[in-house]
Amino acid sequence: MRRRSVVDLPTRLMPLPVKPPKKDVFRPRARIEIVPVGGNGFLTCADALTFSQTLQPGKADVVFLDPPFNLGKNYGVARWLEEGDADAYEFYIKKLIREMVRILKPGGALFLYHLPYWASRLSQELLGQLQFRHWIAIAMKNGFVRGKNLYPAHYALLYYTKGEPTHFSRPRLGPQFCRHCRGLVKDYGGYTNIIQDKGINLSDFWDDVSPVRHKTRKYRKANQLPPALTDRIVAIAGFPGAVLVDPFAGTGTSLVSALQAGMFFVGNEISKRSLRICARRLQVANHP
Repeated sequence: MRRRSVVDLPTRLMPLPVKPPKKDVFRPRARIEIVPVGGNGFLTCADALTFSQTLQPGKADVVFLDPPFNLGKNYGVARWLEEGDADAYEFYIKKLIREMVRILKPGGALFLYHLPYWASRLSQELLGQLQFRHWIAIAMKNGFVRGKNLYPAHYALLYYTKGEPTHFSRPRLGPQFCRHCRGLVKDYGGYTNIIQDKGINLSDFWDDVSPVRHKTRKYRKANQLPPALTDRIVAIAGFPGAVLVDPFAGTGTSLVSALQAGMFFVGNEISKRSLRICARRLQVANHP
């Protein structure tokens, strides 16, 4: 069977106003296959670190990092990150972080989604180069207690910026209602009418966005991020015409969020199968 090239991806999307030229995004003579996706961005298929080293400095407004968690699981791709030595993994991710800082614009935002253990280890690298903004706790469902530890109940989403943020927005959420009685889940006292009218300021604890685990609702074997999570990241730090970079794009959840917010994207994924799914999702998102 013929192996499909990355250029077989469906790439006919409705263009945004002015896409950054390829030469402004990638270094000359980049040794990876780069596929323009309409006027909306670029997709590549390479190792994340190799991809990052082909990018021009100071081009990203938002960087989103969702690397493999180094849990010893075999999903068929990037096995050296999933199953490799922890010290080698840390060295690789820290090197990648340095590249992401290099390509980030002054005032740009970097988000790292990981387990708390790795978030704490990698924070040392981030704190030396960026300004800490938030450690956002993402509720974890169906965790398992291991050894002499408490029950794990959250993932970490680290939010850093390169100096003072160029763009920051605090999204508001609607109040939660009981699915049975349709009443408010929480008593807001005398503020109920205001909450129902204007919503609730987003905090650094998100208990309404958990990874997509059920096989009927995800596009790949590994767990998949819910669109609500990347939509929220884009709402916080993105803006129309901004550039989002994701070196572990997977099936494209973050890129879809960027596209729907009027942003450009530069996405990379080492799995061609996932990349083809990503391209189809982008196509569907652009023609609802």
